[in-house]
Amino acid sequence: MQQQDNALIEQFLDALWLERNLAENTLASYRLDLQALGTWLGQQNTALLQAQALDLQAFLAERVEGGYKATSSARLLSAMRRLFQYLYREKLRADDPTAQLASPKLPQRLPKDLSEAQVDALLQAPCVDQPLELRDKAMLEVLYATGLRVSELVGLSISDVSLRQGVVRVIGKGNKERLVPLGEEAVYWIENYLEHGRPWLVNGQTLDVLFPSTRCQQMTRQTFWHRIKHYAILAGIDSERLSPHVLRHAFATHLLNHGADLRVVQMLLGHSDLSTTQIYTHVATERLKQLHQQHHPRA
Repeated sequence: MQQQDNALIEQFLDALWLERNLAENTLASYRLDLQALGTWLGQQNTALLQAQALDLQAFLAERVEGGYKATSSARLLSAMRRLFQYLYREKLRADDPTAQLASPKLPQRLPKDLSEAQVDALLQAPCVDQPLELRDKAMLEVLYATGLRVSELVGLSISDVSLRQGVVRVIGKGNKERLVPLGEEAVYWIENYLEHGRPWLVNGQTLDVLFPSTRCQQMTRQTFWHRIKHYAILAGIDSERLSPHVLRHAFATHLLNHGADLRVVQMLLGHSDLSTTQIYTHVATERLKQLHQQHHPRA
């Protein structure tokens, strides 16, 4: 990749961070995608300021042939569009070659959901006599009680939680702040963990992270995902039904199953667009169909 292209990509990402305040994970994905594009263009003896729509189509086609899924292709195209729109807006290019590119069609994917019995089995899996598993128990209870994203959960500080008021302050995507109720069960397990589990983990160190790792640092999303899988195996839950956000999905679906208003669920999840939340209504509807088929005499 030409040095100028690398500089343009970093310049674009800086501008994107300032203007849109995107999450670090999104920016990191964009960086990898665009660096791959820059490297490929260099191999074709062209560059970002000279590339045409046919070049970009060829790059996308090569990625699809290499095994890129539709979701990965859509993310790649999104990154490319934003980059070339930026170059056009900054008058570094006279055109936007991505305007001629068609978006890949994405099938609507319903969130993987767990039944209430499966969630209960998952929450009962940790051995709360051990400090490490007591931490995990509190984390699982908080996830199911609040519907937090895993990244939001591992980023919580002690100061974000008010046990007296029974709420947690969450900084979500785009640095948007929301207050989410914890519920009595989650409050109980946080209190239990703070008294009997966390002191063992921090070992006298001063640390504001609510749920630290065994290295007394903020836990990574990947580490917690491994913990979820471990407890799912103990609970006898099929790994095919798992995702890092399995309890977030269960939180939303179970609320809707019990009659919660969609806009309330939207606020609790921190969705800026109601259409993002509406996908959970499909999950709830599918569950109703299953119950109808199982129990209705004419189904």
